[in-house]
Amino acid sequence: MKEVVIKKCEDYKYENVKSSLKCLLKELGGLEKYIKPGSKVLIKMNLLMKKRPEEATTTHPMLLKVLSEELLKLNCKVVVGDSPGGVYNERILRSIYKVSGVEDVANELDIELNYDTDEVKVYNPKGKLVKYLTVIKPIEDVDHVISLCKLKTHVMATFTGGVKNLFGVIPGLLKAEYHFKMPEVRDFTDLLVDICEYVNPSLTIMDGIVGMEGEGPSAGKPRKIGVILGSSSPYALDVVACNIINLNPNDVPTIQRSIERGILEEDFSDIMIKGENIEDFIIKDYKIPRTQSIDFLEGRVPKFLQKYLNMLFKPKPIFMYKKCVGCGECERVCPPKAINMKNNRPYVNLDKCIRCFCCHELCPKKAVEIKKPLFFKYFR
Repeated sequence: MKEVVIKKCEDYKYENVKSSLKCLLKELGGLEKYIKPGSKVLIKMNLLMKKRPEEATTTHPMLLKVLSEELLKLNCKVVVGDSPGGVYNERILRSIYKVSGVEDVANELDIELNYDTDEVKVYNPKGKLVKYLTVIKPIEDVDHVISLCKLKTHVMATFTGGVKNLFGVIPGLLKAEYHFKMPEVRDFTDLLVDICEYVNPSLTIMDGIVGMEGEGPSAGKPRKIGVILGSSSPYALDVVACNIINLNPNDVPTIQRSIERGILEEDFSDIMIKGENIEDFIIKDYKIPRTQSIDFLEGRVPKFLQKYLNMLFKPKPIFMYKKCVGCGECERVCPPKAINMKNNRPYVNLDKCIRCFCCHELCPKKAVEIKKPLFFKYFR
């Protein structure tokens, strides 16, 4: 049975986060059940890009502080890290750590921030799609990984939480290469499950105090939810989080893939919810991305028809030039190189575009919108 603990937490005040997280860990059986005292632990946060905590794009630093304090009580060596979207180097990491509030926590508690940008190739025996992965080196240098993720919507994957957070162990722009090789949502989310199976985090804790709704994972809007979730299973945790935001877990591709592999039961009967009553936290009007792939029809229509509909109704990125500052980040991160800058303006070749929406995800000015065809809504 996969246990998922829900604990109420109204805000990011230190005492409230400390009380909620300590209760959560206790209900899970204690931190020492998952983490060996004296071990080296990587806290893998969601540090997608340089954003302030209040923008709800990254994991809030207060959860990092409280979790690190608990690990230090076990005499663990704590390392904090992530490979953000786009370029992966020390300069970028320093700027993200600073703006996200992570640097302040590290200085206060004297914990290590990762600046090692080396990568290693590893064998993934549980991989279905990919047997060999290239990952950031810190993953291989620790005894345990704790995934400290953020509850957000995602325009391509529908939802990002425990499983999707681990895509951040893929180094920098290599993520774009994986997107390019696997442009279909089915293949890409199979890859995400492969990565999750390899990393096999000892514990997954989700920041759901303030999540992101709408056009996530970076261009959506913050939405108060008021919970912290925890589980040893990132898959089960994602199912419970989806229920809280009134999103059918069966519409989330990573959850579909985990059911196909036998990781989760089809009826989720292998998941036990502890802590708070989930009914007290369900948000009926939580905004799910309007522009998710039409792959949500998977399993509901014949495959030949699904492919035709995908071609007919594919959403596309639209650049809002009034917001655009001509930084060129969209061109740099585009996996198929479908975007070209001309006179400091981006232009996309839709014939080459694979609809991964990396341009939307990583635009620092939210200057990319995903436009759907007029009749797309009838297939929701």
